[in-house]
Amino acid sequence: MPEQPILALDPEASDHHAEHQALRARGPATRVDILGVTAWSITDPALLKQLLTSPQVSKDGRAHWPAFADTVPTWPLALWIAASNMFTAYGADHRRLRRMVAPAFSARRIQAMRPAVEAIITGLLDDLETLPVEESVDLRDQLAHPLPIAVIGQLMGVPENQRQGFRSMVDGVFATTLTTEQAAANTAALYGALDHLIAAKRARPGDDLTSVLITARDDEGDGGGFADEELRDTLLLMISAGYETTVNVIDQAITALLTDPEQLRHLRAGRADWSDVVEETLRHEPAVKHLPLRYALTDIPLPDGQTIAAGEAILASYAAANRHPDWHGESADRFDIIRPTKDHLAFGHGVHFCLGAPLARLEVAIALQQLFDRFPDIRLAVPATELQPLPSLISNGHQALPVHLRPASR
Repeated sequence: MPEQPILALDPEASDHHAEHQALRARGPATRVDILGVTAWSITDPALLKQLLTSPQVSKDGRAHWPAFADTVPTWPLALWIAASNMFTAYGADHRRLRRMVAPAFSARRIQAMRPAVEAIITGLLDDLETLPVEESVDLRDQLAHPLPIAVIGQLMGVPENQRQGFRSMVDGVFATTLTTEQAAANTAALYGALDHLIAAKRARPGDDLTSVLITARDDEGDGGGFADEELRDTLLLMISAGYETTVNVIDQAITALLTDPEQLRHLRAGRADWSDVVEETLRHEPAVKHLPLRYALTDIPLPDGQTIAAGEAILASYAAANRHPDWHGESADRFDIIRPTKDHLAFGHGVHFCLGAPLARLEVAIALQQLFDRFPDIRLAVPATELQPLPSLISNGHQALPVHLRPASR
């Protein structure tokens, strides 16, 4: 087939649904420009699953992307490919790094966190209940943000007075409108905060994951533990992935329910439960739209006759794939919590499937249930069309989510 021109992705994601439709219309894979880097955007779910599980596709740019050394100094998203943790590891290195983190996210440990999660949410809603009836409330700022920050802060042992600082720095990691200099300054500040956390926990260990990972770093004498850079970058991954994604899912779930009263009727009539809401939100509006980057180890023939050449970059376009009509039919663009199949790729697929998925699901389901139980008359404070998307081609949420929690007459 004739080669298509490269499609430049909008760094502000001002109309990401239209952009995803355009990507799907170009076939299962198409070349895109992501802030100056050319990659193959994969939107066909079957092809994407194949590539995500293929040993011929790597996440280690240092080893498998010829453009790595020239790209990192000038690319605003360099942290996404240059960090040294399981997110960017391949093969045995990935298995080693994931093995040390995985026990913290076992089913038993996640369920043990339920009382703490419930208490945090109850406290946040108690605070909301004290606000004047006539005031609108930004639920992204006052519920979706503080919940995962508090949960991941407790898990990682981040002191309460440092959590807000981590929040602003993680926001910068997901932003795709920063200059190279701004992104580098944000990365330096984030690494400085992580180094401070490591030093504090090494001096005074606690009952938290940071202390556990430091012990794994310091006690392993056979090369099986973390290197210094891996330790810091693993903390970076845990804090950033455990925060931003959960914020977005809470935001998008509330938005979807408040813009489609029929979905709330399904819930209240018992035709669906909160896990259905969570899964359909993950399918319909996943927390991450595009996830940089992967790399072809060999030439990979595509179904339409094109070829991803060895050494070329691959962009997993999860949001576009989740709404592919070949997967979810003509109703793929509709939010429908009673659809029989809600399969999605919001947490990835294969060996890099998100370890924190059970914790995120737990947080979102409890937050939604408590919110709508406590405030059954909740409604948007502005038309849905006025909600502004985050200026990011990675993070999928709104800049603010203003609502009225109670009837004005109350």
